[in-house]
Amino acid sequence: MPTRIIVMLFGMVVISYFDRTVLSIAAPTVMKEFGFSEQQMGWIMSAFLWSYASMMIPGGRLSDKLGTRRTLTGALAGSGVFTALAALGGGFATLFAARVGFGVGQAPLFPAVNKTNAIWSRPDQRARVQGLVASGAGLGSALSPFAVTWIIAWSGWRAAFVLAGVVSILSAWMWWTFASDAPNAQYAQAKPAPWRTLLTNRNLLLLTLGFTALDYYEYIFFYWVFYYFGEIRKMSANDTAMYATIFFLTWLVMTPFGGWTADFLSKKWGRKAGLRAAAMGFLIASAIVMVIGTGTQDSKTAAVLMSLAFGLCSCSDVNFWASTIEVMGDQAGAAGGIMNAGGNFGGALAPVCTTLIAASYGWTSGLYFGCAIAMIGVVVWLFIDTKTNDHASATLH
Repeated sequence: MPTRIIVMLFGMVVISYFDRTVLSIAAPTVMKEFGFSEQQMGWIMSAFLWSYASMMIPGGRLSDKLGTRRTLTGALAGSGVFTALAALGGGFATLFAARVGFGVGQAPLFPAVNKTNAIWSRPDQRARVQGLVASGAGLGSALSPFAVTWIIAWSGWRAAFVLAGVVSILSAWMWWTFASDAPNAQYAQAKPAPWRTLLTNRNLLLLTLGFTALDYYEYIFFYWVFYYFGEIRKMSANDTAMYATIFFLTWLVMTPFGGWTADFLSKKWGRKAGLRAAAMGFLIASAIVMVIGTGTQDSKTAAVLMSLAFGLCSCSDVNFWASTIEVMGDQAGAAGGIMNAGGNFGGALAPVCTTLIAASYGWTSGLYFGCAIAMIGVVVWLFIDTKTNDHASATLH
């Protein structure tokens, strides 16, 4: 894949995740201003995920049909507009609506990134390319705790949403100006989507189930880590921002390692065994470390261990995406959309279910439950066969 494409994809993922995490950082301030309960804020956080997941399959199909240049430009511009509109929120209904719109705008982004990877990358490089690009999510999330905290202190939480939205719109302009579609014009015109094949493909359905479990577990980190450190662990504002930043920097550093490991193991054992070993091993390790960290009394030690757990989870994540290309390469956008739709429906449950469990049994139980769900994402890999099929072989190398 050309360096300019990797750099621009990395940059848009940075911006995307900065936009996503603005609300989680601003949540304590927003909750106090409007008197929201934990459950109400959980529903506002989940509003993005429900619309995002619902529009994921159409968004993935758009990238197959229209090309990634137009699809990603629209996704970045649309999500930027709705991020900025959140600043107009005057209560639960308006903030909820803004997050729904934000989810619709963001929906095509990762399926289109997956499509770009399928087109431009060789099979033996796809996992590491996915790891490099996906690590931008860690950087975007790492920038947000200090940046958003500083903006809120300087000019209020609304300014943070406006600035984040403007940056996203500017990135849409950059992608439209400097990007290009497929390296082969014939491939840019996608075939009609084989929906029956896509929706009944055993391996794609298993990947979707596993990704649903992984995202439930992963999204607990995204949406409640800042609140958990500050309000539950009672860390100071500075310590909370620092450890939240370390949390996401771990993601930035470790995600490429997950892709590199999968490609390395694939060369030794074949794609099926390599992707399976990496996905299962990293997710099992993540859950074990998370259980240890959650049960640790010292808050700083807990934060370090939970950061490591998050990084290990991200190493597993990239192998799901690379596997959709192996399974349905010439329909990588639609296939990625199906998998990510399932994943985000699972993720949408996490902010609400975690608080419901926490209200009755405590936050430790809510986090342990997430670890148990993650094990579903491990078990399904025993039944996934990512050997290249007819669809994948049609992908340009």
